[in-house]
Amino acid sequence: MIRASDVNQIELVNRLAEEMKKEKLLQPPEWSKFVKTGSSKDRVPSQEDWWYLRGASILRRMYLDNRPVGVNRLRRVYGDTEKNRYSGKHFKPAGGAIIRKLLQQLEKSGLITKVKIQNRPGRRISPKGISLADMTAKNTSK
Repeated sequence: MIRASDVNQIELVNRLAEEMKKEKLLQPPEWSKFVKTGSSKDRVPSQEDWWYLRGASILRRMYLDNRPVGVNRLRRVYGDTEKNRYSGKHFKPAGGAIIRKLLQQLEKSGLITKVKIQNRPGRRISPKGISLADMTAKNTSK
């Protein structure tokens, strides 16, 4: 059986984004056309469907980690270095509102679930999300 970790990850994320867009599992809000993805970025994303790509990437990340993930951890994953003129480069985390909204939408569609382990809240991928990722990986490998 082909799993999501066995195929090309860029193709997997692109196919997952197409699948989420086709099944309407995610809906970009109105403000997503005008917002940057983090304070280290200069411009808004150039791709039209960046909302779906980020959602698919978050789902893939949760599939591969297989542990509870929160907004702050994902902010560090999607963060970037900001070029500073005099003091060199410094790391800046990604914007939290985008990640929070995507997690809420993924949770509403049933692809991830809230968990609480040792009094630490987080979200984990659900069996429906695992099957979606595996089916997409199977279709990608063909």
